[in-house]
Amino acid sequence: MKPEFSRLERLDTIGERERIVEIAATGDERAALAKRFALLSITRLDARLGIKRTDSGIVVKGRVTGAAVQACSVTDEPLDTHIDEPVALLFVKQLVAEGDEVELSDDALDMVAIEGGTIDLGEAAADTLALAIDPFPRGPNAAAALAAAGVISEDEFRPANAFSDLKARMAGKS
Repeated sequence: MKPEFSRLERLDTIGERERIVEIAATGDERAALAKRFALLSITRLDARLGIKRTDSGIVVKGRVTGAAVQACSVTDEPLDTHIDEPVALLFVKQLVAEGDEVELSDDALDMVAIEGGTIDLGEAAADTLALAIDPFPRGPNAAAALAAAGVISEDEFRPANAFSDLKARMAGKS
């Protein structure tokens, strides 16, 4: 299956000096991504990425920015969402085999397998968008709607057990 937002970079065009690549999703690509990620719409999706070859693989670093409209998970009201996320990826020929242990440093890059003779910067941007959006967004009217439905907040929750009111009873015996 071809990704909705594909911007392929051939491996043989990537050198050791960083090259900046700027990409932007078209209206049709944004509509297809909105459907894929269950968003009401994506009004903008851009990326500015530096790519270069290293001994470890192809390093891609930069930012993905954009704007989308999500539905509130409680009321279905439209909510504007802004995306401004860093990207730090290492495209490698082969991912580590299952069961192999790898020590990762704090500055380790997320690894992505190279498939064929290209890397897909559009799909990397789309994945970044997917990870940046709130999976359960709540709008300004969500709390009132939940309260009206009888749903209590985490702060109001009191577990029912034999010790739940022990402190109050102990204070009454003093």
